[in-house]
Amino acid sequence: MSPYKSFETERLLLKPTSEEDAPFLLGLLNTPKWLQYIGDRNVKSVEDAQVYIRNRMTPQLERLGFSNYTIIRKSDGVKVGVCGLYDREGLEGIDIGFAFLPEHEGKGYAFEAASEIKRAGVEEFGIGQIRAITAKDNIASQKLLEKLGLRYSKMVQLPNDNEELMLYEITLQTN
Repeated sequence: MSPYKSFETERLLLKPTSEEDAPFLLGLLNTPKWLQYIGDRNVKSVEDAQVYIRNRMTPQLERLGFSNYTIIRKSDGVKVGVCGLYDREGLEGIDIGFAFLPEHEGKGYAFEAASEIKRAGVEEFGIGQIRAITAKDNIASQKLLEKLGLRYSKMVQLPNDNEELMLYEITLQTN
């Protein structure tokens, strides 16, 4: 039993990503949209995916109690995507992000999962402001961020990255 919180929506389970999710993550990190909009993480094997989870996701989960969540469809147990809250280097505050396998896009899962993660950020983790970054040509991501209530703020550049990204923000009421 994990000491970290999992979440549930009408159709989805959101559980902290663990090394058992490596085969799924390997596929997701190599989809055309991930490579185009998020970037090549050089994850080319299940072992690479395990190392990626161990080095990039687990430390934040252990430090803050939240990180990346694997999204599982309740009806059949299929892993459809990821969503999470990230303490991203070079970006002040907490960043919300999401990605889905192509066959599970356009079904409302991203909004459902991201809404729950946003709620958890405020109510469970006391986060007062949530940010997001997206590529200028990632219109679907921009529309979802706006649907979640985030608004475009300015262009930003992350360390060691040449691409300018759109920064979205929302300030929320915490308890």
